[in-house]
Amino acid sequence: MTTDLNTSPKNSFMIQGARAMTHTSSSSSLMKRCDIKKRLQTGPGRFSVCWLVLVCVIPSVRLCLQCDLAVRHMHEDFMASKHEVTVQEQMDLTKIIDHAYITYQDTSTQLSGVIDLTTLYRAQTEYESEFRRHWQELSTGSIQWDMIRILEKGKSILKKHLEVFVAEGLCPNKCGLLFQSVMNCSSCQYGLHICQSDTPPKDCGEHKLVAHEGEQTVLDCFLPWHSLVVGHAKYQYSWKRGATNFSAKDEFEVLVVTKDSKIVLNQLSVSEQGVYRCILLDQHGTTLSHTHFILTVIPMPTSPPKQIPTLPSVPDVDVRHVQPPKDILIIAVAFLTVLSLFGSLAVVMHLGRMALRRQRKAEAEERVENPRWRRRD
Repeated sequence: MTTDLNTSPKNSFMIQGARAMTHTSSSSSLMKRCDIKKRLQTGPGRFSVCWLVLVCVIPSVRLCLQCDLAVRHMHEDFMASKHEVTVQEQMDLTKIIDHAYITYQDTSTQLSGVIDLTTLYRAQTEYESEFRRHWQELSTGSIQWDMIRILEKGKSILKKHLEVFVAEGLCPNKCGLLFQSVMNCSSCQYGLHICQSDTPPKDCGEHKLVAHEGEQTVLDCFLPWHSLVVGHAKYQYSWKRGATNFSAKDEFEVLVVTKDSKIVLNQLSVSEQGVYRCILLDQHGTTLSHTHFILTVIPMPTSPPKQIPTLPSVPDVDVRHVQPPKDILIIAVAFLTVLSLFGSLAVVMHLGRMALRRQRKAEAEERVENPRWRRRD
């Protein structure tokens, strides 16, 4: 619901500003419109009767462009730059501009009657561009007629932006409570428009999260409309240890109050699972929304103990009664004896041969030396 900002704080607006400019009453506006009609009818080459009727029967509803001082200054600068026009034409243009702020239709009332500063700026810049381009085009021969055409264009521009704002920008919160800063197009007064969602009071839902022990998880309760909160908003995170559900009466332990909408939980343990709550608070501490996160932490699997491999046991064999036959023992002893004898003979023969070789070698050397001694004698 849209009401005048001069109403009590219980209505849809709370006053937070001063009137941007003063306005004339509807009776005074009607007298001026009729005065314009008389002046235009008396001068040669003036407007047709249909345009005179349109000027006089405009509904007394102000649109938002008249609240923008930049637009007003642009119109004033234009009037000051037209030195070639007559005094009568300047008077006509001034009155046309003053009353062009009262649109042909009840546009602002039909479209909620409010506008935010961003939308107003877009409408203002587009209208200024169209206004300058309009006066560079070929004139119709009547400066008054040309002025009415561009002012009609300004109304169309504002209506287009208001339609977009109402559809997308006004009260964008699908949950929670928002005090949106807007301007009342009728009074040119700034204020806060109360946007109460249809969901349960300030409830922005719950999210179920599952994480493994030792991992990291992020809790983030930011919603796009949070950026429209007036002043410095903050987020309060609290939790209910080990819980899997919650109710409005449950008590939560406060963890942190921060300007950031998200917190990071590192190296999760099973003891950290539970219900986490995020509350959005405005600069006055008013709760605007709350979001819940139900966190489940899956414990790490326990590894079974390693088994040491065992070697197979040797079967027990009773060898006490196993005795070799006597014949085999006799043969084995005889065989070993023969081998010993042959081994001894081989050693003796080998030693004898070695001794014989040494003896022969010594005799040969002696023979060689004896002739030498004989020759010396």
